[in-house]
Amino acid sequence: MISYAQKTDDEQSVAAPTPAAEEHIAPAPRISIQAFCETVETASAVQAAGEDRRLTKAHLKIQMGGMAAAIEAYRSAPTPNVILLEAEPRTDILGGLDQLATVCDAGTRVIVIGKVNDVTLYRELVRRGVSDYVIAPVVTIDVVRSICGLFSAPEAKAVGRIIAVVGAKGGVGASTIAHNVAWAIARDLALDSVVADLDLAFGTAGLDYNQDPPQGIADAVFSPDRIDTAFIDRLLSKCTDHLSLLAAPATLERVYDFGTEAFDSIFDTLRSTMPCIVLDVPHQWTGWTRRALIGADDILIVASPDLANLRNTKNMYDLIKASRPNDRPPLYCLNQVGVPKRPEISAAEFAKAIETPPIATIPFEPQIFGAAANNGQMIAEVSANHRTTEMFLQIAQRLTGRGETKKPRGSLLAPLLEKLRSK
Repeated sequence: MISYAQKTDDEQSVAAPTPAAEEHIAPAPRISIQAFCETVETASAVQAAGEDRRLTKAHLKIQMGGMAAAIEAYRSAPTPNVILLEAEPRTDILGGLDQLATVCDAGTRVIVIGKVNDVTLYRELVRRGVSDYVIAPVVTIDVVRSICGLFSAPEAKAVGRIIAVVGAKGGVGASTIAHNVAWAIARDLALDSVVADLDLAFGTAGLDYNQDPPQGIADAVFSPDRIDTAFIDRLLSKCTDHLSLLAAPATLERVYDFGTEAFDSIFDTLRSTMPCIVLDVPHQWTGWTRRALIGADDILIVASPDLANLRNTKNMYDLIKASRPNDRPPLYCLNQVGVPKRPEISAAEFAKAIETPPIATIPFEPQIFGAAANNGQMIAEVSANHRTTEMFLQIAQRLTGRGETKKPRGSLLAPLLEKLRSK
């Protein structure tokens, strides 16, 4: 019998899919997939799915001929991890699956694409070991969802969401925003999170969180053979109950040149242990930074209101959007807005050029941001009621898709104590 991950109820086969922009689909591991299609339209959707970021590790091969071609192919060849079959209505699906089972290796999972929307058929497919049944016609995200869903068991811990924050230009405050947003995710949304400072030479996460750990992300990236859950856990520095830090060494004793896939195993391990990972991506354009951005679940570009930032934001936005056709577009915010006597490009002009408005416009507040940086604190610690504190929470909610906050209940004296602290 073909192995499968059975669905919990029949309704899942006919439920309306969640829009791609609103759902979180965990990436598939390094697997082999062979698709046997009947129509050019399905073959095109499967081909596009193979180019999706969540299937970059998978090896996909597409053939025409449907069920009959699959049965013939595996008479003399081993089966892959996943077989994707398209069945025409005239095809004897159940009979074909019975034949396929005689030549199918143990552990292979089967996805069937068909045009018959019938619960009785679905039950028979599940009884024969089919992992998923998808109603045609299919689009790219349907294929991605079905394949990736095979490796996310319902009883397993959810695979972590990666949020990448990058500056459109150096010095725009992207790291400050990344750290404060991560703080809001951990404190206000009560979501276990880790900040990974990817600027190994000049990273400021350790300073911002007032941490000086002896180990950090450099120990992992320079020891790829040692990376596992236990090793990464030892490198994490605990900032709060829900927030940990994978700090950068911030030293110049080494040259930090990395290959395109240098951080892949680190990100994969973090995904398996943390619900939320915030990447503080340095402002540089290399193979690994491009890969980190495109591979993230959500991206926030931070820009200041000038011409160079507008150009860079537009370029990054367009490239990321084109590289991730099945994801929602990246988000961007404006920072350091309102510097005295500095000519600025308005948020409306940014929105017109990029064809979408910024999710936040953060004002230039040198006193509070400077005090927080020098004290190794977050804005919420310096002033819990400051307007930017609420902005960071709103950004955190947009990036995580969570609208509900879980702030701890304070005492009746909290407002009075806050006023005394500010004085």
